[in-house]
Amino acid sequence: MHPIKHFKTITHHKILVAKYCFRIGLYRQGLTHDLSKYSPTEFWAGAKYYQGDRSPNEAERADKGYSAAWLHHKGRNRHHLEYWVDYTGNNDCPMDGVRMPEKYVAEMICDRIAASRTYRGAAYRDEDPWKYYEGSRKHYLLHPETRALLEKLLLMLRDDGEDVTLEYIRTQVLGRR
Repeated sequence: MHPIKHFKTITHHKILVAKYCFRIGLYRQGLTHDLSKYSPTEFWAGAKYYQGDRSPNEAERADKGYSAAWLHHKGRNRHHLEYWVDYTGNNDCPMDGVRMPEKYVAEMICDRIAASRTYRGAAYRDEDPWKYYEGSRKHYLLHPETRALLEKLLLMLRDDGEDVTLEYIRTQVLGRR
């Protein structure tokens, strides 16, 4: 059990996300981002499976075959694409991603930058969030418009850097001055 290390990690991540959200004008989302990580369901699993260089949810999943913390987390945080999976009414594709509002896609970008910075530390590079996404993108259930925006922003981050990407999100995606 590593409750202090886990607390420091999730708090560091939360502060980074808030910083990025504030830069793009998402003040409320910056303040409320990932508050569920401090709930007993998520916090104690995170402390038990803490590793420091990757999500404890992966270790919980490896141990139990599922992650109760992740199931709790994704159902309460709209910046996760898994929150936006629903029944389609189409028998050929009974479940699929529904279109995410842009403000949650923007928060997801902030979250992915912060998670990569938190877990990669000094080794972080702007291509890290794209590489992480690319490793799992084939199994994601995403609405086509959400996928297009997410991939555009992650590739922009990879190719043009954080400052250009966050400015584009603020002005072009969210329409803020």
